[in-house]
Amino acid sequence: MDTAPPPGLRERKKQRTREALLRAALDLFTGRGYEQTTVDDITEAVEVSQRTFFRYFAGKEDAAFAVQEMAEAHFVASVAARPPAEAPMEALRNALLDDWDRLSEAIEAVVPVELYVRMYRTIESTPALLAAHLRRSAETEERIARVLAEREGLDLDTDPRPRLAVAVFGGVIRVTERQWSTGEDFSPRAIRELTARYLDQVGVALTGHWRRPADLA
Repeated sequence: MDTAPPPGLRERKKQRTREALLRAALDLFTGRGYEQTTVDDITEAVEVSQRTFFRYFAGKEDAAFAVQEMAEAHFVASVAARPPAEAPMEALRNALLDDWDRLSEAIEAVVPVELYVRMYRTIESTPALLAAHLRRSAETEERIARVLAEREGLDLDTDPRPRLAVAVFGGVIRVTERQWSTGEDFSPRAIRELTARYLDQVGVALTGHWRRPADLA
């Protein structure tokens, strides 16, 4: 008589199925094109039913952004956990850079970083995905702004500073990701170094002169 697998084994099997569907979806999106890929294509690649796919994902868009959503949730939690003594921009910077290795490991456990980069390029070049990406980014930035407002004891509806800080930080991250994804070194180390360098220039870029001292005379 067959018996059901123990809860731990059952959960691991579900996780493996979800990750297999996710990898297949990203492979197809980046190789064949997002619009040209159907849910049937994804399920056939993993040899499961459509019902199984929809048990884990609401649709193609949900699968396309699953890894990014995981990374964003990790970052929001890291910001909330930063020491209260850190200034807001410092907390954002440290939340990203201090937890970089753990975040990279979490992504690598699900998909190869090379596939993650290819998917980023696909999002940038697919109008429907780019529109969804901008919408999702705005929602994430709002969550982060609320975390900053709470840790600073501010009213987000009357004080613009949390949203302004997050807008600047988010802009730097978007520029960094774009530069990294179009470069030659796709390693996590490369994007970490690029991100740190760009963040270090924020203060000077926003408040300093860009021309050489001789040109200002």
